[in-house]
Amino acid sequence: MSDTIATSGARAALTLRGVHKSFGDAHIIRGVNLELREGERHAVIGPNGAGKSTLFHLISGQFQPSSGQITLGDRPIQGMDARAINRLGMARSFQITNIFPGLSVFENLRFGVMRRHGLQYTFWKRISRSAGVTHETEQLIEQLRLGRHRDTLGGELSYSEQRSLEIGMALASDPAVLLLDEPMAGMSREETEYTVGLIRDLTAGRSLMIVEHDMEVVFSLSDRISVLVYGEIIATGTPDEIRANVQVQEAYLGTEVTA
Repeated sequence: MSDTIATSGARAALTLRGVHKSFGDAHIIRGVNLELREGERHAVIGPNGAGKSTLFHLISGQFQPSSGQITLGDRPIQGMDARAINRLGMARSFQITNIFPGLSVFENLRFGVMRRHGLQYTFWKRISRSAGVTHETEQLIEQLRLGRHRDTLGGELSYSEQRSLEIGMALASDPAVLLLDEPMAGMSREETEYTVGLIRDLTAGRSLMIVEHDMEVVFSLSDRISVLVYGEIIATGTPDEIRANVQVQEAYLGTEVTA
């Protein structure tokens, strides 16, 4: 079984060692070792029920591991809650879009920028007068290609635009590590192509871990891929290595993506 920690190349931005998670008698995550390198786009794939969402919940602090260690940079984070982990430099998007539908695109993104500057609770200061926050928000809107929707309510955007906005809100905190949980779920092929291009542009040089079912997206976007089956990593490697891995083909990929 190829459940090993990579040690060569760039420094580790995120490391999991011997991570287990059980719910009663149900063993969901079974001794996962995994490394996300600095500046790397790393996909986690696997069949339904493999434990991918649980793994993301463990990394981001929604769940606590039953055993094992999770390290963000050089800092152990297991046992911390999600807010504390976010303050240390990790941001996450969820399978279900998580924006403020009654606020405009500008207001949604400004809130994220404010949080990075510790201003979200500064009620006595008119944020509209903060030129720095406004400038950063406007820059982010343009990076997200949402300029024409600056004043549109989040709830009135198309589905793919809402997902783009959510990714922007995660990036507004300038995280060291970004987790994206099925960002292309429910999208048409055209929307998927748009969003892949956006993610590629926005995460250049960043450390990204992504869970995604669309194998075309995974193999085109990722530097490395880890395959999770029944709570265990059975292989980690480059897209070409994963395509050629017989164990992965038998367990998950089949012949569809091996040609």
